[in-house]
Amino acid sequence: MVIISRKLQGEIDRVLKKVQEGVEVFDSIWKKVYDTDNVKNQKEKFEADLKKEIKKLQRYRDQIKTWIQSSEIKDKKALMDARKVIEKEMERFKICEKETKTKAFSKEGLDQQPKTDPKEKAKAETRDWLNNVVSDLESQIDSFEAEIEGLSVKKGKTRPPRLTHLESSITRHKAHN
Repeated sequence: MVIISRKLQGEIDRVLKKVQEGVEVFDSIWKKVYDTDNVKNQKEKFEADLKKEIKKLQRYRDQIKTWIQSSEIKDKKALMDARKVIEKEMERFKICEKETKTKAFSKEGLDQQPKTDPKEKAKAETRDWLNNVVSDLESQIDSFEAEIEGLSVKKGKTRPPRLTHLESSITRHKAHN
């Protein structure tokens, strides 16, 4: 029984290692699918590779399930973890597959939020920030001008330093505006 157990343990170790490698390959293909710039044939090729990889992982999952059912194996934690990892990847693949099969003008396709490119999203966030800053500068200019009107200089009096500061601030703000 010790020899069978060693042989079985070797086979389990080999499958667990292949599962780990398969998950890494799946991850790298997943990134390629979502990093392509919507080149349809390239994206389809990566999705086909993804499908092939998930099929391999599903075969390993079936093998792992039979081992989990076996009474020969006492410590099943590594097997359970590997099965959960594979099932998580299967869920990710299901999402990808659903996105691929959703027609652009179907009810589901029209209901989906338009996808924004990460670069476009960053541009939009920066644009919003800049618009907010410009708006803040304009409101500060308005309040400075109102304060200047209140500090108007009477003939013969020296200019208050606050007045000079406000005028230079307005000039600087307008330069940035």
